[in-house]
Amino acid sequence: MFRRLLTLEEAKLVIQKHFEAKPLGVEEIPLLEAFNRVLAEDVVAEIDIPPFNRSTVDGYAVKAEDTFGADENKPVKLKLCGMVCVGEKPKIRVEHGTAAEIMTGAPIPEGADAVVMLEDAERKNGEVYVYVAAARDGNIMKAGADIKKGEVVARKGQLLTAREIGAIAAVGRAKVKVYKVPKVAVLSTGAEVTEPGKPLAPAKIYDINAYSLSAAVQESGGKPVYLGVFPDEAAELEKALKTALASADMVVTSGGVSVGPKDVMPTTLSQLGKPGVVVCGIAIKPGKPTTVAVVDGKPIFALPGHPTSALLIFHLLVRPVIECMAGRMPTKYATVKALASTRMFPARGRKTFVTVKLKEESGKLVAEPVPMGLSGAITTLLRADGFIEIPENQQFVDEGEEVMVHLFKSEKACIKS
Repeated sequence: MFRRLLTLEEAKLVIQKHFEAKPLGVEEIPLLEAFNRVLAEDVVAEIDIPPFNRSTVDGYAVKAEDTFGADENKPVKLKLCGMVCVGEKPKIRVEHGTAAEIMTGAPIPEGADAVVMLEDAERKNGEVYVYVAAARDGNIMKAGADIKKGEVVARKGQLLTAREIGAIAAVGRAKVKVYKVPKVAVLSTGAEVTEPGKPLAPAKIYDINAYSLSAAVQESGGKPVYLGVFPDEAAELEKALKTALASADMVVTSGGVSVGPKDVMPTTLSQLGKPGVVVCGIAIKPGKPTTVAVVDGKPIFALPGHPTSALLIFHLLVRPVIECMAGRMPTKYATVKALASTRMFPARGRKTFVTVKLKEESGKLVAEPVPMGLSGAITTLLRADGFIEIPENQQFVDEGEEVMVHLFKSEKACIKS
């Protein structure tokens, strides 16, 4: 049987008491490998970007005052003094009464302070006729206009996306310091569980949890180390857990944590090392049999075998730990208010999480429960948009009552969608 059930808040405090989740260290890696990693340093520009005044259009570099008064009926005539190409240092100087042909992105030659667009000028016999007066600095991007020397282009703690990587490349950095990625060993238990890709024998099911949990580990910033499926036999399980602890920074298992004769996970965990099992049962539904151990400074999260329960508990307990170890900021999940489609009852004495699907009725958002009787089916979470939380001391949620729905996606994802 379980020890005294802890509340979810108590379980979190107990875990924090025995294991301090923090970044595992820093490593320097090539910028091309830095996508989705977390910066462990501020990246400061050591040069201006652009590093020189450059033309933003194809046209002619001129002295702006030489074009004053130009219009379609009375163009200004300038002498062509040369050309400036992209990637080349200008070898000419623009004097009064002259113009230099210039390409987009090319450096502004000495003496010029504006660029006339190609379509606003005409070239004839070595001369340029300008039909539109140019403004000083017109069509010129000044040095440092994009990024100034000394400016922080990416900050410590930022998750590197394509945008940040582009900015870092722009200032000439080929390597960056990032936080190490925590390795998370993932394994499943159960005599009925078969690895996908193998023939499915009678009375067997394919391993859902190891794959969904491995993906969840990646979403959290960790690197899953899949170890396979193991029977509910204490000796084999103990060997597998020792391998997991030796090969990873933390361990996530599923199955074998209830009170049946084959549920040997809690007993096995207690024999691996100190302090051993620190949480054995939480007063929540689903997820009551969740067990947590800490062995030689590494946490082991033993989750229920039901896919819905396993992923929900991962979301509540495991994800924050991995994110912290990876140097990430905790994910903030979006919430929306909705009306309960029907009366909902919590499990007696337990905080209850009800997965719901959102739909619109008469212009109002309605939260419809996804039957928890299907907690063994992965489609429960596939069909659900989020969950509502019913405190253990609340008798019920009435039909039509306003509820807060915690969505299964981050605030950023909601903004993008």
